[in-house]
Parts: sequence; C-alpha cells; structure tokens
Amino acid sequence: MESSHRDSIQKLKDLIHEVDIAMLCTLNGDEVRSRPMATLEIDDEGFIWFFTNEYSGKVGEVEEQHKVNVIYSHPGKQTYVSVNGYAVVVNDRSKMEQLYTPTVNRFFSEGLDDPKLALLKIKPYQAEYWESHAEEGMVRFMGILGSSPVADEELHHSEHGKLNL
Repeated sequence: MESSHRDSIQKLKDLIHEVDIAMLCTLNGDEVRSRPMATLEIDDEGFIWFFTNEYSGKVGEVEEQHKVNVIYSHPGKQTYVSVNGYAVVVNDRSKMEQLYTPTVNRFFSEGLDDPKLALLKIKPYQAEYWESHAEEGMVRFMGILGSSPVADEELHHSEHGKLNL
C-alpha cells in the first residue's frame, strides 16, 4: 500500500475516531435513504465495517446499487466527514467474532448466532471533510456562515479537504 494511501486512511480514521454513529445513505430507485449505523471499525485497508440485518431494506438497496455515502458528524469538535464508497454484504463468521461487542445483542437477540446477522463492508473511494480548529466553537462557525462577504476569508481558518482512498 503506497504511503499517500495509508496517510489518507489514517486521516479518515483520525477524523471519525470519536464518532460512534454514522448516517449510511443508499439509493432506493431514485430516492436517497439514510439511517444511523454504528461503525465497528475502519481496518488498515480502509474498509468501514457495520453489522446489519441481512434481510433489511438497506441490504436490498446495496445489492441493487453498491454506491453508498456515509456521513460522520462530531459537532463538539466541529468535524464533518462525507465518505463515498461501495458496499457489499459479508457473511464471515471470524470477522463477526472479531468485531462483536455486547451492544450487538440489543439489535440481534441471538448475538453471533442470529441468522439475520451479517456485515456490511464499505470500500471508500473518496472522502471530503471539514474540520475547524477555532477555539470559539460552533457559535463562531455559524456566525461566520451567516455573516457578510468576509465569511469565505474567515472560514479559511478551518480545514477542508478531500481524501482519495
């Protein structure tokens, strides 16, 4: 794996490190569907992993159209990330065992033995992020967005970028 690719994966990991829940967006015909999902891991290859119900609507949507978007938001840190990728459903017992936490039982009462349990693996190809380093917090950020033409100049104190994954 080349250095810049590894650096992009590490940057993505750093950006979403403390964000437990993401919004997974899929296509259902010409409609975009979004739902909250708990990120289990971003592995060293950059794959994003979620547990899912193999018989859910999102699985059907992923099988029909593999392109997805995953949105992460950490308002406390003023970090926002949008990840474009391709999703596939995976039934790999050893990977499930590796990623399993007791929280899974809240959604799958039989735990790892639940016949509905599957993994959703996202292969990101691009991410865009916004990250503010301002100490004044969200109040300043929102004030800048709603202010005069100098808003663009002031927003340059924040970091915005794209990662090719």
